[in-house]
Amino acid sequence: MAKNPPTTIVEYIKAAPVEGHAHLYQLYELLKSVAPEAEEAIKWGTPFFVEPRFVFAFSAHKAHLSFAPPAAVLEAFSPELKAHKTTQNTLQVPYKEPLPEDLIRRMAECSLKSVSERKDDSFW
Repeated sequence: MAKNPPTTIVEYIKAAPVEGHAHLYQLYELLKSVAPEAEEAIKWGTPFFVEPRFVFAFSAHKAHLSFAPPAAVLEAFSPELKAHKTTQNTLQVPYKEPLPEDLIRRMAECSLKSVSERKDDSFW
C-alpha cells in the first residue's frame, strides 16, 4: 500500500498490487450494485460497506483478494465454499482465477438482508 493511507475505496484499489486491480474493481462494482445505499469507508486500513452496521468488507493481498462478509454468511454458504480457499473470516480469490461473481453476489445479498433485519445497535 502507499505511504499515505487511502481514504476512499478507489484510492485503496489504486494502491493495491497491480495484478489485482481487475479483480478488485470487479468486486467493488459488484458490491456497490448489491448495496448501493451502504456507506463506503476505509476502516482499519480495509474497504468496508456499512449500513450503519458492518455489511461486508474486502482486502487486497499480494496474490489474492479476500471478501469478508459476516461470519454467519460464511457459515450459511459453507457447502458452496468447499471448492474455494477460505479462512475463518474470509473467502480468498487468487488473482489468477476468475472471480466467483455469482457466489459473491449471493453472499453479499444474504449479508445485506441479515443486517437490515437486525434490531440491535451492534456494529458487527
